[in-house]
Amino acid sequence: MTHQVRPSDEELWSSIVAGDETAFGQLFDRHSRAVYNHAFRLTGSWSTAEDVTQATFLVAWRRRNDARLVAGSALPWLLVVATNAVRSEWRSARRWLALLHRVPAVDHADGDLAEEVAARLDDERRMNALLAVVRRLSPAEREAVALCLWSGLPYPDAAAVLGISEASVRSRVSRARSRLARLLPAEIQEAKR
Repeated sequence: MTHQVRPSDEELWSSIVAGDETAFGQLFDRHSRAVYNHAFRLTGSWSTAEDVTQATFLVAWRRRNDARLVAGSALPWLLVVATNAVRSEWRSARRWLALLHRVPAVDHADGDLAEEVAARLDDERRMNALLAVVRRLSPAEREAVALCLWSGLPYPDAAAVLGISEASVRSRVSRARSRLARLLPAEIQEAKR
């Protein structure tokens, strides 16, 4: 049995720049879950996270010549693209907010919904409660939390993709942790354990 070596992100990206859709599919398979989870943590909505993930990889394909790999990985750049896609979603959502308030709410309490749907709704409720607190942080602190704490990006990679020093990233994360410890309601802190 021959052991097949997985191509690095750099190798895949080189093929992607040349228009190789198969290489792009491999990159998608490698990083889509991390992008999806990052988008959920930013939005608190599984369906919005799906839209953001699709938008992120669409942008990645369209801007494949502009991508900036960090330490040989495409993930930091993809996470920043996803963050920007979330910002676009928020701008669009604000435009439609008045319309959404006029639409009657759907009653999900009929007992016919699958457990998975109930769990997803519960996840979204908890994530929205957390996001309400996280949105009280400065934009720089929110970005550091999203990249380093939620998506597990190493500090040097976050610094490279944000164009700031590693010390600045560490400082932002530290300030955010301190503020969150004071701001988070006890029930959210309990849910995180």
